[in-house]
Amino acid sequence: MPLDIILIGPMGAGKSTQGELLSRKLGLPQCSMDRLRWDYYKEIGFDEDVQKRIGEAEGFAGVYRYWKPFEAHAVERLLSEHTDCVIDFGAGHSVYEDDALFERVRRVLAPYDNVVLLLPSPDPDESVRLLKARSGEDKADGGGAATGENQFDFTAHFVKHPSNHKLAKMVVYTRGKSPEETRDEILSRVKREPGRET
Repeated sequence: MPLDIILIGPMGAGKSTQGELLSRKLGLPQCSMDRLRWDYYKEIGFDEDVQKRIGEAEGFAGVYRYWKPFEAHAVERLLSEHTDCVIDFGAGHSVYEDDALFERVRRVLAPYDNVVLLLPSPDPDESVRLLKARSGEDKADGGGAATGENQFDFTAHFVKHPSNHKLAKMVVYTRGKSPEETRDEILSRVKREPGRET
């Protein structure tokens, strides 16, 4: 059974920070999807010119839709190539509107006990508010990730979409905790190899 810790959740939830802290504490490599994804995307035909045209016509919401098949492929490829490490996904890599893409990701994550969803709060509305305040979104553009006619609130979408909760094996709430306290809570709850110490 894979022993990796996989961190999922919305933008700004602390996945990269926890990936680094857990990696250091456990003496395991940190594997960040955001550093690897473009190579995986290109394996199945990702095209920057197509992305640019979609972005100009439809804004970031269109780019987001274009990315989804590439994101599912990247999850499959990353998990096939990396083991015994701490993995942090990009926000979109655990959220799928298409049932077939979601099922692909659910299937590849099924053997992993330690899929950890990071959220600020059990209250979705409070999580959205805290994440927007943290990123400055609430002041910048009223809280949407895009503006104008293509405006779409990606912070709320990633927090409230059911995919993350369906994929996670545990949820850790970060409100009122230091990064180190959050790390220690994760470590207290993950399943580890018998005999492995933290």
